[in-house]
Amino acid sequence: MKKIGLFYSFHSVKTKQQAQKIIKEIGSDHIEEVNVEEATEDQFMAYSNYILAVPTWFDGELPNYWDEFLPSVEEDSLKGKTFALYGGGDQKGYPENFVDGIGILADFIEERGGKVIGFTSTDGYEFEHSKAQRGDQFVGLALDIENQAADTNDRIKNWTGELVKTFK
Repeated sequence: MKKIGLFYSFHSVKTKQQAQKIIKEIGSDHIEEVNVEEATEDQFMAYSNYILAVPTWFDGELPNYWDEFLPSVEEDSLKGKTFALYGGGDQKGYPENFVDGIGILADFIEERGGKVIGFTSTDGYEFEHSKAQRGDQFVGLALDIENQAADTNDRIKNWTGELVKTFK
């Protein structure tokens, strides 16, 4: 398996904790961590396989660092690259836009030719709407530390097990 670029904010406590669990499950020899807040376009384009952390901020928005970085990614530049997305949300506090950030980033990647993997079931979640939902699945791993912290480790373990089978 080729190295996986794991892009997340090193300053986001919950996202960093989740990233460390992902690294433990996949193995640190397969992953290179990159602080998305400091990433360059060259760093971003250096991988074939990616795991991107995208928590949802406010009422269904991307974090500022993703908003600031994404315009540097050119059209069709993600062809041949594979992406898995995960992110946190609060399904009780923000049920009308639960983990929207995952869906926004998935759309962006696919519009530029990238392939998104790592879909997970919506079973076990209670929310009204999500841009991350396609049918009965999320386009990544939805985590809700506020309301379902006890499910996080199992969700990460199951998700990463599928990613390892899919990444080449």
